[in-house]
Amino acid sequence: MSSAPDTKEFEFAGKIRRALDESAADLPAAALDRLAGARRLALARKKPETVAVPAFVPVLAHAGATLDAPRPGKSRRLSPLGRLLRVWPVVALIGGVAFIAYWENLQRATELADIDAAMLSDDLPLNAYLDHGFNAYLSRTR
Repeated sequence: MSSAPDTKEFEFAGKIRRALDESAADLPAAALDRLAGARRLALARKKPETVAVPAFVPVLAHAGATLDAPRPGKSRRLSPLGRLLRVWPVVALIGGVAFIAYWENLQRATELADIDAAMLSDDLPLNAYLDHGFNAYLSRTR
């Protein structure tokens, strides 16, 4: 992936190189020797290439970790108990959410049953509860 400025720089460098190559034939031998010596000196003084150093990757400690535990890059096979210990928090979370949903549904059903029982045991007919004016009357009297 090269951008337009990079491409223009490469084209410009290519033009300069071609112009220098064409004019190099006209240079005297002494100048060519001095240029070759300067090039060797520049290459000797060149800084070494930077080597990519692996980045520090923090590793979180977990239960059962020891100092001689295998490194994170190496794979190791877990025992069935180890797999169970890694999976049980997810299973507990799913079970807890399912229990809470069941409990909320049970509470809602109980509240609706209480409301239905109160409506059926009341002296008013069911049509009175459907009348909007009656609801307004109830809200003003309370």
